[in-house]
Amino acid sequence: MPMPLTIAALHAEYAKCPDPFATLDRVYAALTAADDPGIFISLFAIEDAKAAAAKLPPFDPSKYPLWGIPFAVKDNIDVAGLPTTAACPAFAYAPARHAVAVQRLIDAGGIVIGKTNLDQFATGLVGVRTPYPVPRNAIDPTLVPGGSSSGSAVAVARGIVPFALGTDTAGSGRVPAALNNIVGLKPSLGAISTTGLVPACRSLDCISVFALTVEDAWTAARAMAAYDADDAFSRPVAFERQGLPPKLRVGVPDARSLEFFGDAIAAAAFQRSLAALADFDASCKSVDLAPFHDVARLLYSGPWVGERYAAIRPIIEANDSVLHPVSRRCICRILRTRRVAP
Repeated sequence: MPMPLTIAALHAEYAKCPDPFATLDRVYAALTAADDPGIFISLFAIEDAKAAAAKLPPFDPSKYPLWGIPFAVKDNIDVAGLPTTAACPAFAYAPARHAVAVQRLIDAGGIVIGKTNLDQFATGLVGVRTPYPVPRNAIDPTLVPGGSSSGSAVAVARGIVPFALGTDTAGSGRVPAALNNIVGLKPSLGAISTTGLVPACRSLDCISVFALTVEDAWTAARAMAAYDADDAFSRPVAFERQGLPPKLRVGVPDARSLEFFGDAIAAAAFQRSLAALADFDASCKSVDLAPFHDVARLLYSGPWVGERYAAIRPIIEANDSVLHPVSRRCICRILRTRRVAP
């Protein structure tokens, strides 16, 4: 069987023979084998990735925890040398520098290979609101890949890269992780700089991590976490892991909070999941989700939509026909019907 593409496995190989070029050969071969044009919007040529690898310092994982680790970046996060499109070609620009989070990963020894697909302007949880081909769900291609960080989730789930960056404003990192059966880590707000990120909702945006293991997700997130004086929402966050409690405790939505919109299959699957918790000797606590539903309405049907509008206001007001029709409807509808002042 091929070696699992994790940080620990790669570093075990590098301890014997520090050859990131062979790893990059494997990454680009896996990308070709995936035969899915929807995963990446843009890529570095393998020669460029190997040129970056050639500049790595000597192998020292204690000093460079991501030494020789290839990773992908959601295409609303700046990577110098590749355009930032946010899945809207008319919006594309060429960033002069890496986003702060990306630069910190590179400084830790990581190697960027490309920019991944997304729901346009990170507006959506389905992963299909893109003018590019839609990434195929890695578990079941008949299902949506989840979004908005669709390409990043699929790139990790298909074994192309050990980890990838997404964003998470209201589930854009956790939803596609769940739908592709991988780990999705959303850090505390402000723990990771968003300088160099195209905002979705500036006051709520987080850069998130996709990985095959919790350990890998944590390693990448910790490498990025740092206070950034140029980010108004940045704050020092103690990035230390706590041990798990002796008994698993799970919050379960109470009966009034559950809504399956008539989907009996989803309702049955939810009940099976609850029953499966017994195998883990878990204790369940009922949770009232009404406050969360109220906050969701603020994000999708209330004032936070104004932040989405403000983030891309120039392109909307110049020619909103370049937007994906669903993105345009989500971002523009409320502001225009309520005549919110600019």
